Amino acid sequence: MSEKRLTASMVADAVYRAIPTLAQVLPDDVRAALVSARAEETHPRAHVVLDHLVENFALAECDRVPLCQDTGVVWVCLELGSDVAVGGDIFSEVDAAVARAFDEARLRTSLVRDAAFDRSNTGNNTPAFCEIRTTPKRCGARLHLMLKGGGSDNASRVVMLTPSAGHQGVIDEVVNCVRAKAVNACAPVIIGVGIGSTFDKVAALAKHALMRPLDEAAPDEQTAALEAELLSAVNATAIGAGGLGGVTTALAVKVNTAPCHIAALPLAINMGCSAMRRASIELI
Repeated sequence: MSEKRLTASMVADAVYRAIPTLAQVLPDDVRAALVSARAEETHPRAHVVLDHLVENFALAECDRVPLCQDTGVVWVCLELGSDVAVGGDIFSEVDAAVARAFDEARLRTSLVRDAAFDRSNTGNNTPAFCEIRTTPKRCGARLHLMLKGGGSDNASRVVMLTPSAGHQGVIDEVVNCVRAKAVNACAPVIIGVGIGSTFDKVAALAKHALMRPLDEAAPDEQTAALEAELLSAVNATAIGAGGLGGVTTALAVKVNTAPCHIAALPLAINMGCSAMRRASIELI
């Protein structure tokens, strides 16, 4: 297998080019889910909310303005196959690309310098929150990118359940989180769920679950069945679009699972709002 070369500037350029579109254009799968939810909705107030959301997203794309005033923080995951070699300071170049893109597209900057000690704005929406993952299962390089707003992240949580909580405990915790937080996350939401790994890793499972297209089924029957069960339980809350009632509280629930310690059942719930701004880009 011949080695492929990926440079930091290639990654940064992809980030720079993607950000304005992500901020202004709703992904096709999310748009289709919203239109479908509107067609199936029976609650009159939810009709109004969904109509406004669909109209807002159409206007944003037409006028090339942000889908939401909260243009979010930038999350970047570079996924590398075993045949790829990378050169350069990727994180620094990505930060420069983010600063340039936010300035030129006139997007709101939303980062403070230090969560505990310096709440002044960095002024350029950097640093981006970056990670690199290697995988032997594929070749080439893929870039995952998300603009994540504060409302949806604030509605997320990590819980260390005991193994005895089991299947029903996971469902109950997701539903409880939705009841407590979905309204603040701009429902109808998209929910990424991570189950397993460790305290520090389970949140990443949930974050990556949000990257899966809404119309793409889970790769195995057990996970697909759990996703369907969670979605049914969440929508049975009847919180609905905008928290005003209705049959669609969530457009989708996506689940990633992993091994874990015998004494643990880590669970992460990462809320995504109706303006789910994310993309996966093949680099090489």
